[in-house]
Amino acid sequence: MAQARTETALDLEAPGPGTWEMDPVHFPRPMTRYWTEVHPDGFRRGTAEFARFYGTMLDSLQMAYINGFGYKTARPVSPEDAPARFARAEEVFAGKLWREQLREWDDEAKPASIAIDRELQSIDPDALSEEELAAHLRRCAAHHAEMIYQHMRFTAAAVLPTGDFLAHVGDWTGLPHAQLLDLMRGASPVSAGASAELDELVSTLAEDPQARELLESDEDPATVLERLRSLERPAGAATNAYLELVGWRLLDGFDISEPCALELPDVLLRAIRIAVATAGGEAANVEEQVAKVRGEVPEERRAEFDELLAEARLMYRLRDERGVFSDIWASGLMRRAVLAAGRRLADAGRIAAPEHLIDAGLEEMCALLAGAGRPSAAELAARADYRASHSAKDVPQQIGDPPAPPPDPSGLPPAAGRVMRAMGVALGELFGGSEAEHEHDMLRGLAASRGVYEGPARRVAGPSEFGRIAQGDVLVTESTTEAFNILLPLLGAIVTDRGGLLSHSAIVAREYGIPGVVGTREATERIADGMRVRVDGDSGEVTVLG
Repeated sequence: MAQARTETALDLEAPGPGTWEMDPVHFPRPMTRYWTEVHPDGFRRGTAEFARFYGTMLDSLQMAYINGFGYKTARPVSPEDAPARFARAEEVFAGKLWREQLREWDDEAKPASIAIDRELQSIDPDALSEEELAAHLRRCAAHHAEMIYQHMRFTAAAVLPTGDFLAHVGDWTGLPHAQLLDLMRGASPVSAGASAELDELVSTLAEDPQARELLESDEDPATVLERLRSLERPAGAATNAYLELVGWRLLDGFDISEPCALELPDVLLRAIRIAVATAGGEAANVEEQVAKVRGEVPEERRAEFDELLAEARLMYRLRDERGVFSDIWASGLMRRAVLAAGRRLADAGRIAAPEHLIDAGLEEMCALLAGAGRPSAAELAARADYRASHSAKDVPQQIGDPPAPPPDPSGLPPAAGRVMRAMGVALGELFGGSEAEHEHDMLRGLAASRGVYEGPARRVAGPSEFGRIAQGDVLVTESTTEAFNILLPLLGAIVTDRGGLLSHSAIVAREYGIPGVVGTREATERIADGMRVRVDGDSGEVTVLG
């Protein structure tokens, strides 16, 4: 097993009072200058809105970036606002207010977001003048900022019913949260890459032998995808519709530094092939697991168990949908526009490579298009090198004031205490990792998705390396986001350094039904690429076999 690094962490100064905590689950690497400009305001506004809506004792979460690394801090609600929050919390459970947000998401927010995404996507940035391209960049950035806000404001709706379910059923049964979360499987189809467009593509390819032959050909993957799109029959229209849906979404992460699906045509094509080959597979069936857990619940609590489970499963899909159809697509469209500008500047000899423009801020991008000389090509190249050579393991997990113990929700009025406990449980399962000690040839993490699998480890640092993944590999990575769902069919199992049982990596693994162990802390340091490993998603253990 490879040895862990022992380098000294970078010293960073807190950006303000309070305890600032690194978020390595969502931001395992330094972020671009553009991201550090666009993210904090939408993040703060979105968290402040959900905190008010659900009557929490939180004013907002705030994000600050230091040398590209994201740190967040919590700001408590002011004492004078507490009575209004207590009253609001009484309404949350009585009225199941999360359903109100789900209706808004399905009927308004999601369709409107997709409409703007498609409108921006219809514009060819390479066909624009410099002035028009700068305006397009600004419009993409404004949409991206709004989608970050949207992602955050639906956070509590996505996790509060699940946290409430875990808190109550955990109390009644003493069962581990991993077993309880297994009852969510099948409730979030988007986490398994499902879409009407993919279903239509699979269906049309099944009825078109010539299109399937083309799909399996040895031609250049980008050429294959383009030829499929150009077919003047249903398979061509279905390919176009699917690629229009997923092609300009990020494959992982949230920043414009990460590639979109169409930038890795080989990986995208292989994922489509597997979707076609496995069509008609068994759907998730959790009835047996539900009955088993329900049998552990005291009889007088079983009706309440049924209700809690139904609400958690109802809202569970929002956890990943709010990212896939909000900032992940918007970020991909911003990346597309930035790379178009980067190609123009690189062709003119003003920057070293098109992708280096990704490391400029928005105003810097527009200024360079207008003829400005700063930032220089060398400065942008240095920023790119810095991001590539650092990770969250190079910085302290916390900076600023020593952390205070979490507030005790039992001291609050019952409804407010229930809200805070549910949120605390859910967030703990999102960010929490395992503290279990490792052995020489075994790592212990959190058992995120049931099953046992043996296969070769494919250690990747990010989406740019996804092309190295072969079907049946065990992905070993720091963390993933919901955008990674497109590529999960290639994998036999997943192992991450960061994240808990409600991290996107865990949710996606459960929906695909592949073994998953998350929160191991050191998998990427201790498992060498190509090693054969056994991933036990029942025990949370990863064993290096040689």
